[in-house]
Amino acid sequence: MRCIEKGDSMDQPEAVARFTRMEDGTKADYELLERVQRPFDQALADRVLEHLRQLGNSYGGMLVDRLTHSLQSATRAERDGRDEQYVICALLHDVGDLLATHNHADLAAAILKPFVSERNLWIVQHHAIFQGYYFWHHVGADRNARDKYRDHPYYADTAEFCALYDQCSFDPDYDTLPLAHFEPMLRRVFSAPRWSEYEG
Repeated sequence: MRCIEKGDSMDQPEAVARFTRMEDGTKADYELLERVQRPFDQALADRVLEHLRQLGNSYGGMLVDRLTHSLQSATRAERDGRDEQYVICALLHDVGDLLATHNHADLAAAILKPFVSERNLWIVQHHAIFQGYYFWHHVGADRNARDKYRDHPYYADTAEFCALYDQCSFDPDYDTLPLAHFEPMLRRVFSAPRWSEYEG
């Protein structure tokens, strides 16, 4: 078994593993894949930024688009002196809106999981049900559904996140910082994974 080298095929990258079943892969194949994966991993921040930009001009009936809401949440968190990781969680808490319409918080949490603390991850993953406190009673749902987590150590943190940074960030007149302001911060957070499922 060998890797395809440059010139073998115009449709393939310079080198690819040749197995069609992972159980047939060799050490050389997987070393190659690891080398290819490294720059792909390093470009994650670019892909996240691009997806954030896609939230622009998506309003969902609100006064501001989804990108502005995200930026406004992050702006408020930064101005309150929150650390970079928390600010990036505020920036990305709704990044799943376009692709995970019915469970956007889960998608945001999955993206952030390798890079943030347990507390910040829990806030992002559960913010949707906590945000429901502000409007679910208007649409026939239980605004106090969040109370099933009343005894959780991060309950108060999540309620605070929604109160200070999420539910109030739909203001077209607020002095919201642009995405470029948060880009270096996002790159720093995404440059240092704390955990990966591929490392056991």
